[in-house]
Amino acid sequence: MTTAEIRQRPVGELLRQWREHRRLSQLELSNQAEVSTRHLSFLETGRSTPSRDMVLHLADRLNVPLRERNTLLVSAGYAPVYTRTSLDSPELAPVRAAVRQILTGHDPYPAVVVDRYWNLLDANASASFLTAGAAEHLVGPSTNVLRLALHPEGMAPQIANLGEWRAHLLGQLRRQLDAVADPELTELYRELKSYPCDDEEPDIELMPGPNNLIVPLRIRRCDVELSFFSTIATFGTPLDVTVAELVIESFFPADDVTRKFMTSL
Repeated sequence: MTTAEIRQRPVGELLRQWREHRRLSQLELSNQAEVSTRHLSFLETGRSTPSRDMVLHLADRLNVPLRERNTLLVSAGYAPVYTRTSLDSPELAPVRAAVRQILTGHDPYPAVVVDRYWNLLDANASASFLTAGAAEHLVGPSTNVLRLALHPEGMAPQIANLGEWRAHLLGQLRRQLDAVADPELTELYRELKSYPCDDEEPDIELMPGPNNLIVPLRIRRCDVELSFFSTIATFGTPLDVTVAELVIESFFPADDVTRKFMTSL
């Protein structure tokens, strides 16, 4: 289902869909939202029309992302309340400065900034190390870092533990889909799943080995195998859709060989 089709659906149907997506009964949600089960049922079936405040109240209890809260408001006949400011606008200058400070401060190790769909928005100088050797159509202006990582013409041939890393990335994307239920992300997941992979894909997050503390990214480069782990950072109190969806992924050396190699660059 497309985003346009979702917006055309009644708000009650969308609220019910979010409730079911969160695996909550009407009774459980009504208790959390402190509204009667009867009233919640009327809202979901369209027998009652929710106020603007009620839409936001239920969306908050359902932990609906800001983008989808706007969709709920529009479906109920109200104007969106959360802005979606362009990243290059003057209003977001402090945000860009903070992101740039994190990126440059992380050199000589790679760091990237992506949006909700894992499209590359910014990166530090060391990030080019990860993209070296990838096909041009994967590293252009519309680079998608998940596609770049798993595509057979991208980083995949250089990843020593491709099956393990692929399982990690797909699992991460599944968890994101559980949170946002986005049709575009669903299509991206299907595309990534279709990429060939001859390596075994162990479910290391469910059954970690005795010495596994993190899932590493192991890359073969210059006759050396380098190992990284990554951290994910987001803004803590966003009230703008763009800011809420910014993700900064920073890669750190997982061993001394990798640290020395990257420092030497």
